[in-house]
Amino acid sequence: MPRADVPLRTPDGETLAIHEWPLAPGRTARAVVVLVHGIGEHAGRYAHVAARLNDWGFAVRAADHHGHGASTGPRGGLPSVMRLVEDLALVVDDARRLHAGLPMVLLGHSLGGLVAASFVARAVRPVDALVLSSPGLDPGLSVFQKGLIALLSRVAPTVRVGNGLDVRYLSHDAEVVRAYGEDPLCHDRIGARLARFLADEGAAVQAAASSWVVPTLLIYAGDDRLVKPEGSRRFADAAPTAVVSATCFPALYHEIFNESDAKPVFHTLARWLDARFPGA
Repeated sequence: MPRADVPLRTPDGETLAIHEWPLAPGRTARAVVVLVHGIGEHAGRYAHVAARLNDWGFAVRAADHHGHGASTGPRGGLPSVMRLVEDLALVVDDARRLHAGLPMVLLGHSLGGLVAASFVARAVRPVDALVLSSPGLDPGLSVFQKGLIALLSRVAPTVRVGNGLDVRYLSHDAEVVRAYGEDPLCHDRIGARLARFLADEGAAVQAAASSWVVPTLLIYAGDDRLVKPEGSRRFADAAPTAVVSATCFPALYHEIFNESDAKPVFHTLARWLDARFPGA
């Protein structure tokens, strides 16, 4: 059963809301999965993903990003461009403390995929495996937009505006779209520093792809209208095929775990995890 765990305090006195999905008493975990959610949402939206992982024998932990969900901070704002990566280090350290000796898997979606990929590319902490779901490796910004974001992040870093996401293209499932729109913990704000992270960090991850060493499953939507699937394709083409396994789901929208038929997505994830973390 999911539970809200004790919030994690950051060095500057903010708090990150923590979600924990433990295995039933008596079950031995194969690994611990740290979920990293997308922009404007919160980790609670991944309860169904955590339930699948629990069924397969994985303990699951997650945090709401700074400025998201039940965490503190202005909605969509960041005190520094790399804050989400720094916070992920705290979450990973906390998960390792609670699940000492278990392999560590990062599973990031969209913005969370970019955060998790940046975390791995920069070798912030060692992890055993990485799963990227429709990662924001290419937000589709023009040269002008990138220049404007770079300027605003310097002269007006606390400015926050609408993130421009058209939620109709989250999923083909109308109930998913409705629930997102009515969720009080979801928002549409994005600050200049967060925009700067999105604009710049995808290129940094792409540049590191050829020397990628952490076993990675890249699963992404081919009909994604919220991030460019070309970013995932370029990363997969540049990365060693023995390290990065990529699967595109051509007809799916952005939230591949929330699609009308997500069975092939979960099947792909289960097979990949089984190959790396054999069950008892």
